[in-house]
Amino acid sequence: MDKVALKKHLSWKHIPLALQIAIAIILAVIIGSLLSSQAANNADYINHLAIPCNLILKALRALATPLIMLAVLHAFLTADIPGRSGRRLTVLLLTNTTVAIFIGLFVANVLQPGSWGRLSAPSSTEASSKTLDPWGLVQDIVPDSILKPLVDNNVIQLIFISLAFGVVLRALKAQQIAESKTYYQAIEGVITILFEAVIRILHWTIALVPLAVFGIVAKTVALQGFAPFKSLGAFILAVLLALSLQACYYLLRVKFGSWVTPKNFLAGGSEALLTAFSTASSTATTPITFEALLSKIGLRESSASLGALVGSNFNNDGTALYEAMSALFIAQVLGLHLSLPQQLIVVITAIFASVGAAGIPEAGLVTMTLVFTSVGLPTQYIALLVTVDWFLDRCRTAINVMGDMTVSCLLDGKKPLNRVCCSRSVP
Repeated sequence: MDKVALKKHLSWKHIPLALQIAIAIILAVIIGSLLSSQAANNADYINHLAIPCNLILKALRALATPLIMLAVLHAFLTADIPGRSGRRLTVLLLTNTTVAIFIGLFVANVLQPGSWGRLSAPSSTEASSKTLDPWGLVQDIVPDSILKPLVDNNVIQLIFISLAFGVVLRALKAQQIAESKTYYQAIEGVITILFEAVIRILHWTIALVPLAVFGIVAKTVALQGFAPFKSLGAFILAVLLALSLQACYYLLRVKFGSWVTPKNFLAGGSEALLTAFSTASSTATTPITFEALLSKIGLRESSASLGALVGSNFNNDGTALYEAMSALFIAQVLGLHLSLPQQLIVVITAIFASVGAAGIPEAGLVTMTLVFTSVGLPTQYIALLVTVDWFLDRCRTAINVMGDMTVSCLLDGKKPLNRVCCSRSVP
């Protein structure tokens, strides 16, 4: 290997993001420990370590709304969704996501992982003033202007606008295809290129995440020691338990709602689940998921394509569960109390945010800013979660893929296509 190739191979950008974050954490702990002895006299300077974190999170918050809007429009214009099956698919996706969020909130309320450590709550937090007003929520769905949701980071208004335009553009596309017209291709091309452009900017921002982790961890260790991080261990266990319960829910739905047995479901989909865990990308796993549903589990092609190819554009159960638990966890760590109405706001926001989150890199990190904002939680503490997010992201991606597989099985019904499918359902 020549010097140029070796230098390129060893460059920072070729190091996996998870390893970059691990290096940043180690360096932050060292620097934070060295600065801890000077915390009393240099608190203001130590607080400056969080500036990169604040800037990166502001960038993520700014990208979140256009990303979700473009993702929804792109999915509506490019996905092939038949009418009746599409309605059933929508019900299944919403049901799975809602159950996932309630499981996450239930586990977080019972185990209280945030009570293992405390952080000082910033004086500017608005969490205590947020309440649920159902009628006000209904009236607030329609924004005063089309651009207002993008400015205010109002995810409910944003999804309403996105769905409205998505449905209309899809109908116009179908009409023009029937009339042999191609005008729709221009707007489809614009939305596609804008979506890819924002995704590229997001990649640049995510590349700076290790810097944000370094700053917030070094600052926290210097000013408060390691006590706040004790709760992260409890948080990991709580999230893993919640994801396991969601997996059990999927297996029950498969057992009672389709002809596939849970044993064959897990055996046939094992390769897809392992790929999802290893790559942390449901998009990259999609071809493997589709092939497993067809050749190993034995589903009809229409059912497999709806669940694995179309449903994956909207399904993000594991991410929605994680976002809800994260909001409650940070509130517990800060010593704040999220009432039941506030937790319902988290549920509603997480459901709507998950609609456009599939296919977005580090979707949980991006849309979490919207969930936190909905109940007035300070978004700067999201960086603390990034220290463990590299592992939990892989776990929730596997659950996302398992959700896609479950939807496909439910769409396939309780009768197999033929006896051959049943006999080859186990690889």
